[in-house]
Amino acid sequence: MSEAATKLRLDKWLWHARFFKTRSLAAARVQAGAVRVNGSVAQKRATIIVPGDVLTFAMGDDIRVIQIDGIGTRRGPAPEAQELYTDLSPPAPKSEKKPPENPAFEGKGRPSKRDRRVLDLSRARHLE
Repeated sequence: MSEAATKLRLDKWLWHARFFKTRSLAAARVQAGAVRVNGSVAQKRATIIVPGDVLTFAMGDDIRVIQIDGIGTRRGPAPEAQELYTDLSPPAPKSEKKPPENPAFEGKGRPSKRDRRVLDLSRARHLE
């Protein structure tokens, strides 16, 4: 029984640690070869993991590097799930592209009442 407390299937652990919403999504990612355990590609969802293993996988645009600290017994709340691992991923670089705070300020968006009057006057002059 103590053996079950120190080992767990990879797909189940990814689900317990809340990296994937469902266990079947986690299993599909592992089966596709998108998860590495200690540097080697894990192609079986039943790959056994133990504390101390390092997982590498992509989530969205980021590459996550996770060290397993504990094996969970259930899929609990997020604070409990965060105790199961240590994130070794480098922090994401801050994006230099920043959307404008007020798009109307740059001449985009709906024209103001004053702008509409100017447009109407210019159209009327153009028709004369």
